[in-house]
Amino acid sequence: MSAEPTSRPYRAGFTCFVGRPNAGKSTLTNAIVGQKIAITSNKPQTTRHVIRAVLHRPDSQLVLVDTPGLHRPRTLLGERLNDLVRQTWSEVDVIGLCIPADEPIGRGDRFITGELAELKATVLAVVTKTDLVDRKRLAEQLLAVSELGEFAEVVPVSAVAGHQVDTLVEVMTRYLPESPQLYPDDMLTDDPEQVLVAELIREAALEGVRDELPHSIAVVVEEMIPEGQLMRIYADVYVERPSQKAIVIGHRGSRLKGVGTAARRQIEELLGTRVYLDLHVRVAKDWQRDPKQLRKLGF
Repeated sequence: MSAEPTSRPYRAGFTCFVGRPNAGKSTLTNAIVGQKIAITSNKPQTTRHVIRAVLHRPDSQLVLVDTPGLHRPRTLLGERLNDLVRQTWSEVDVIGLCIPADEPIGRGDRFITGELAELKATVLAVVTKTDLVDRKRLAEQLLAVSELGEFAEVVPVSAVAGHQVDTLVEVMTRYLPESPQLYPDDMLTDDPEQVLVAELIREAALEGVRDELPHSIAVVVEEMIPEGQLMRIYADVYVERPSQKAIVIGHRGSRLKGVGTAARRQIEELLGTRVYLDLHVRVAKDWQRDPKQLRKLGF
């Protein structure tokens, strides 16, 4: 089945995964790019920034845009996140609607399918987490998904097991427009390092924190100063209330120390250099509902 190199036109374009929170979008993005770019967490609603990852192939370039999960907003931050999602959808060429194999199709899935029907992008259904179900359950879910809406194709995948990830990339690439390369060869993401570093710190801060905290944590990297073989990073972790500050810092600073250690390891991997990380926890009262605070924190 080997085609002549010239027989396939070069394709390049933007794709994104959408779906309700915790449908496996970020994990799938990481599996496709083969390196940690979007933060993953087992708490829903952890993705806040639209992070682009670039996948380079001999005959194509797939630019993956990572969006927050669409949800019913309860705060100003929630409304802004939903606006961000819709804006992203209107600008991409291919959309993969992620629906987990191990959960029944719900109102959220129907709502998003309806929203996608209005767009000009090609919409694929991606049934995620196939490693969590047996073949009978998977077959039932694939049938249910195909009846949910008009999809160009339905593709089952498991990002964790690496099953069918390459197939999904093939399918997505097929629907990209013919186009010259959009980004240089050595570029994996177009996000400034500071945003990626802030996301890694926030991911570390989210680990093991009680359920009421995921949305209440924001991270701002104030400075990144290179000193020879070392990068000095000064960052602030923002919460909404003094009680949350105590939770993040932990008994005698033990939790914050753990956050620093975990984040530093990930940042060193990302930057390829030794890192000195200076973290402070600050309270920005009810920042999710305050437009001025939201702007200051980068939303």
